[in-house]
Amino acid sequence: MLRPSEMGIRVDKGQKMPPYLQIAHAIIEEIRRGRLQPGGALPGTRHLAEELGVNRKTVILAYDELIAQGWLTPERARGTFVSPRLPTAQPAAFAFRPVETAPVPQEPDFRLPGQKTRVDILLPEPGVLMFDDGAPDTRLVPVNEMARAYRRSLLSLSRDNLLGYGDPRGTRALRRSISAMLNADRGLNTTADTICLTRGSQMAIFIAARVLTQSGDTAVLESLSYPPAREAFLANGVEVVTARVDEKGMRLDDLEKLCRIKRVRCVYLTPHHQFPTTVLLPPERRLRLLALADQFGFAIIEDDYDHDFHFSHRPMLPLASADQWGKVAYIGSLSKLLTPSLRSGYIAGAKRFVDRVAEEILLIDRQGDPATELAVAEMMEAGEIRRHARKVLRIYDDRRMSFADLLKRHFGSAIDFELPDGGLAFWVRFAENVDVGELVLSAARHGVKILPGATYSMSGEPTSGLRLGFASLNERELTEAVSRLASSWQGLGI
Repeated sequence: MLRPSEMGIRVDKGQKMPPYLQIAHAIIEEIRRGRLQPGGALPGTRHLAEELGVNRKTVILAYDELIAQGWLTPERARGTFVSPRLPTAQPAAFAFRPVETAPVPQEPDFRLPGQKTRVDILLPEPGVLMFDDGAPDTRLVPVNEMARAYRRSLLSLSRDNLLGYGDPRGTRALRRSISAMLNADRGLNTTADTICLTRGSQMAIFIAARVLTQSGDTAVLESLSYPPAREAFLANGVEVVTARVDEKGMRLDDLEKLCRIKRVRCVYLTPHHQFPTTVLLPPERRLRLLALADQFGFAIIEDDYDHDFHFSHRPMLPLASADQWGKVAYIGSLSKLLTPSLRSGYIAGAKRFVDRVAEEILLIDRQGDPATELAVAEMMEAGEIRRHARKVLRIYDDRRMSFADLLKRHFGSAIDFELPDGGLAFWVRFAENVDVGELVLSAARHGVKILPGATYSMSGEPTSGLRLGFASLNERELTEAVSRLASSWQGLGI
């Protein structure tokens, strides 16, 4: 056994690191250097404390920490020893980081199979305005009502011992509230057992793709579509092919041709406000799509991502409301109505399909957040969410009209767009002589962030359009953002 004076332990009380950690570091270093061998005895805590001039409790804390981490082992009536299971070579310090650490490696020492996903995102920066792809204004969130509901939810769940693991489909109270809303407002025929809660609509898309397709299958998306949906299928080894989009949404003649030459397993689309172009799939195409699904045996993923935002007339009922065969997996979200950080999505469909979705959730997420789910359910039952929806709809409608006026004033006939009946974004098409990719780069230099139009092209080919979200910007910000975008366009010298 090394005497305390022979051990390289120094305690500097001027350091920010607590003395017991300094002692632990020093003992680990003695083991690494081989001066303390596996099975070797350590000085008694009282003796070492006297040598170091510290309280005995400090040494006890250091020993206890090293015992917990496996470096030392106590033996009753004999003392404390270096663990005999340690290798004789110098081990890495698992318990603590050395004072001088090596730089974090840029590349891991293991395989990273698969391909990098092709999903562009915009991140906020000070002084920079963003035309997002259609996000809400989180400054309008009813935070006081949410906070009260969340507090009541936590208290109730704690009192009833329900804060542990539960149903992977999510809290029954929220599933029941969502079912009632879908049946009353959107014409669906659901129950709490045919709904599964997810952490936002993106999780629902990813899981639906996993459940409905497997490697080697074929899925059809619109030629302009939601990039994360494409990546969800590709990540599952699925071949993604596209049908063109016109002023009425997906071209079903394209879809039928694809079905006659390929075994299509799944069709993903956004019929309510087509993403990114905002156009509405009319009733005749909806009926034909359902007939094609029955004829060729494919499943439909209906992403109704912003059903709540409609300005000119009552929203058209979803495809799922006319589904007689169980062909439609219906995806929705409360995140845009409240706040994206709430992560409150859902997926509805045939019970067997929903049960499979719940099995997938067990593998990746186990379950959702019961406190948040119960709080949202309470707000739905109390009418808070409906009142909030009416309030923000008026605000967003004013911003929609102001945005249209600003675009016309600054760009005139150089751009073309249809005033969207619903949703939180415009699809703005520029003249053919405008390099939209260069315009995006120029806008960034002027302090405006926009996703390139090619982001929404499933083939990656350039497009003349830009999806410009307006709802997250107030009147002053909209005015400034359009002014900066116009300056960027004029700087191209066209």
